[in-house]
Amino acid sequence: MARRRRQEDPINHERWLVSYADFITLLFAFFVVMYSISSVNEGKYKILSDSMEGVFSQTDRSIKPIPIGDERLKGQSDEGASDAADAVAANTPQDPLESIAAQIRDQFAGLLGDGQVQVRANEMWLELELNSSLLFPSGDAIPHQDAFDLVEKISNILAPFDNPIQVEGFTDNLPISTAQYPTNWELSAARAASIVRMLVMEGVEPQRLAAVGYGEFQPVADNIDAVGRARNRRVVLVISRNVDSRRQATIPSDQT
Repeated sequence: MARRRRQEDPINHERWLVSYADFITLLFAFFVVMYSISSVNEGKYKILSDSMEGVFSQTDRSIKPIPIGDERLKGQSDEGASDAADAVAANTPQDPLESIAAQIRDQFAGLLGDGQVQVRANEMWLELELNSSLLFPSGDAIPHQDAFDLVEKISNILAPFDNPIQVEGFTDNLPISTAQYPTNWELSAARAASIVRMLVMEGVEPQRLAAVGYGEFQPVADNIDAVGRARNRRVVLVISRNVDSRRQATIPSDQT
């Protein structure tokens, strides 16, 4: 008996539809992804772009150590730190002697250059030295006219402060013997007292002031020639740092 011939399956000519459907699906997904990528928040993209640019443009960022204990706050710029420092400096009271010295140097720059005025300072006091020729005629304690302008400028600098001021008079070793000034003691003391009176007239509080005469016995130069004697004839204002350094005279209660 002859075997029955096996019937072959018919060829499916529509299998391409499966591949086509897969392709269309993938293509749709591709366009969906592309659309989602194209919808970017411009603000966030700008921030991200600037951050990435800053990171890659600063090549030393990765090796620069992180400061610990830095006094500036995180994120504070250099300009901000400078402004803060200026504000602190402005609110910090300036030392009175430094302020007085700075104003004197500014006001009398020309006389400082000529050596007619000198300024010396340490931790305890400030000395303003004036050559007597700027203030008095020879052998006299009555100020000449130019002295009033000079003392007025000094008073304007000293008046706003509370520091005690001692005015000291000095002479050379040439003897003097007049009815008004029997010795250099009287002449030096009278010159110091004249400057004190002028300072009070220009607004300096009198309780801050004292007048002292040293005569010829505190020279700063040799008296053998005219140059040295001219240097020794001087008036020195000593401005003390400690406003309480002056001993206050008290009257016992049983004498009041």
